[in-house]
Amino acid sequence: MADVQLYVIRHGQTDWNADGRMQGQQDIPLNDTGRGQATQNGETLKSILGDSAHLYDFVASPLSRTRETMERIRRAMGLDPLAYRTDERIVEVSFGDWEGYTLAELAKLYPERAAEREHVKWDFIPPGATAESYEILSWRVGAWLASVERPTVCVCHGGVIRTLFRLVGHLSTEEAAMMETPQDRIVSLNPGKGQISWI
Repeated sequence: MADVQLYVIRHGQTDWNADGRMQGQQDIPLNDTGRGQATQNGETLKSILGDSAHLYDFVASPLSRTRETMERIRRAMGLDPLAYRTDERIVEVSFGDWEGYTLAELAKLYPERAAEREHVKWDFIPPGATAESYEILSWRVGAWLASVERPTVCVCHGGVIRTLFRLVGHLSTEEAAMMETPQDRIVSLNPGKGQISWI
């Protein structure tokens, strides 16, 4: 892995996040809290990067919540909000047919499958043709990570951040699957040095 600095930011909150719904690849917009989180993260990143922002590649997942987060971050940094690119490999894990449900709803509808997920969360694949496990997600995130050749700011999703902690920080699958991924903080990582931490 390249010895480059990356700053990774989860998109701001959506109403589905607030309700605890499995969002996956559904294109749910930011809410007012999420917009504020995005702007705050942009102000924090501006204080970190200072005059070096022009050295960084800026890349986001193509979903609208990540793109709006990126645009608010760049605006807060005093940069052209639209001067970034997207990459399909860092879109959120697909929860298949379970997208839109809360865990409580799934426990009532599919108690055995919901209990199975709690025991093997990293490798669990929900029902549905497009569904993925975190392990499957890590394959495409790993391919994206291997392609990074310059300092980068990335706006993505909670599942993507979990896989990065597994790939770079060498967390166990159990730790990575259960870790919190706050929407008002920034992950600093250097794949080549195996360094990863929250700011």
